[in-house]
Amino acid sequence: MSDNTATTTLQIHQIHTTDDFPSWITRDQLAHFLHESLKPYEDAVPDIKGALGYVFGEDGGRGGFILIGEIDRKPVGALVMLHTGMKGYIPEDILLFIAVDPSVRGLGVGGKIIKEAIALCPGDVKLHVEYDNPAKRLYERIGFTTKYAEMRFHK
Repeated sequence: MSDNTATTTLQIHQIHTTDDFPSWITRDQLAHFLHESLKPYEDAVPDIKGALGYVFGEDGGRGGFILIGEIDRKPVGALVMLHTGMKGYIPEDILLFIAVDPSVRGLGVGGKIIKEAIALCPGDVKLHVEYDNPAKRLYERIGFTTKYAEMRFHK
């Protein structure tokens, strides 16, 4: 697929409710697409499905949205944004997942999807990225900066 093809035929679908899914992809298929396309930085499918539940306001989630990049009724990229309900120290939105099919990486699909998502968000956006993830350079080019080191305590 050429760079021209990827950017001229890319359609980006906004999903705010489960009813917004295009007929060619289900919620479960999206979870599996994210799992496969995020490799080697993938999350487990049940964790991805749980995050989708928060985006749709299930289990007390504050909502959010999903963007799916599609070429010829095939997902080539997807983004999951969660509204935090906060502002300031914790940004209004957290970019939970951004994944691009390996066959179109480097053709601008991820950048287009991220830029559209940022335009849809009313305030600041944060994301987590592993230090050795090559996508970190894309995020920096778009304007993301590193402000904090994440630390976790596991019980």
